[in-house]
Amino acid sequence: MSDKVTVLVAGSWGTALASVLAANHPEVYLWTRKAEQADEINNHHTNRHYLPDIELPHNIIATTDMETAVKGTKAVLIVAPSAAMREVSRALRPFWREDMLVLHATKGFETESMKRMSEVISEELGCREESVVVLSGPSHAEEVVRLCPTTVVVAARENGRAAAAQELFINNDFRVYTNRDQVGVELAGALKNIIALGAGLSDGLGFGDNAKAALLTRGLAEISRVGVELGANPLTFSGLAGLGDLVVTATSQHSRNWRAGSMLGKGKALDEVLESMGMVVEGIRTTQAAHAIAKKLGVQMPITDQIYHVLFMGRSPRAAVEALMARDRKTEMESISQETWETWHS
Repeated sequence: MSDKVTVLVAGSWGTALASVLAANHPEVYLWTRKAEQADEINNHHTNRHYLPDIELPHNIIATTDMETAVKGTKAVLIVAPSAAMREVSRALRPFWREDMLVLHATKGFETESMKRMSEVISEELGCREESVVVLSGPSHAEEVVRLCPTTVVVAARENGRAAAAQELFINNDFRVYTNRDQVGVELAGALKNIIALGAGLSDGLGFGDNAKAALLTRGLAEISRVGVELGANPLTFSGLAGLGDLVVTATSQHSRNWRAGSMLGKGKALDEVLESMGMVVEGIRTTQAAHAIAKKLGVQMPITDQIYHVLFMGRSPRAAVEALMARDRKTEMESISQETWETWHS
C-alpha cells in the first residue's frame, strides 16, 4: 500500500495535523480551494494566515485538485469546518475507495440537520458510519505545530480502524489513545465549545476563578447528560475528549471559542466579534444545534440555553448569569432513568 496520506482543507488545524503526519509519512498531500495558499505552502513552506511564524515540513504538498490529493492515498483526514463538511465530503466521493481509511477532526454539528460529522461523511461517501474514525482531544493547532507534547484520542466502533488511525499519527510528540465510543468522543468535542464560550463570557465579565470552575463542572454535567441520551458511554466525558478538551478550550487564549466569549462578555456585538476573529468559531453554530437537540430530547442544558439566548435572542451576558444563579434548587447528582442506568451497566 502507498505511504501517501491526505488532509482535506488547509486551515490551522488541518495544517497542524498535516505536520504531525509529515513526521511519520514521506508524502502528505494537503488540499485547499485557494491557489495562492497552495503556492505559498509549496514554495515557501508556510501558511501565514493561519499559523504565523511557522515553517512547515517540506514533504507537505499542497494542491487545489481533489483527485491529485487523494489518488493512491491510504488515508484521508477531513478537517473542514462543520458548515462545509457535507460539501467537502461530496467532492471526495468520486475518488473514495472502500480500502481508504477515512477520519475527521472537526468538532461541531451540521446545524440544519443536527447531525454529527461522521453521519454527514457516511451519507455523502455512501459508507457505514461505523467505519469513519473521529480524532479529538485537548489540542491547540498553535502548540501541535510547534511539537509541544500533545495527547489525543481516536474513536471508531471498529477496533481495527481505530488502531490504524493510532498507528497513522502516533509519535514522540503526539500520543494517541483509542476508544470505541465514536458517538461520545464526537459529542464531547462539539459540545465543549459551548461551555468554552461561556467560560470566555465569564472571564470577560470579570467573574473570576470560582465562577469559571463552577461553569466548567456544571457544563460537563450537561454535556454528559445529553451525551448519554444519545447513546454515549458516560466515562468518555471524563477522558481526553471530554474533560481534557473542555479544560484546554475553556482556559486558553489560543481558543477561538474562549476569545469570542470573552469579547462578548466585554460588551462587543456578535457580528463585531465574528468579524474580528477572521476564522470559524464552531461553538456558535454548535450552540444552535445543541439547543435544538436538547429541546427535541427533553434534556436540560441550562448553560447552553442561556448562551443561546445571548448569541441569538439579545440577552445580555450578565442577565444570562443571573438567570443561571436564580434557577430552582437542585441536587448535584441528577437522577437518571432506569433505562439509562441499565444502559450504563449493560
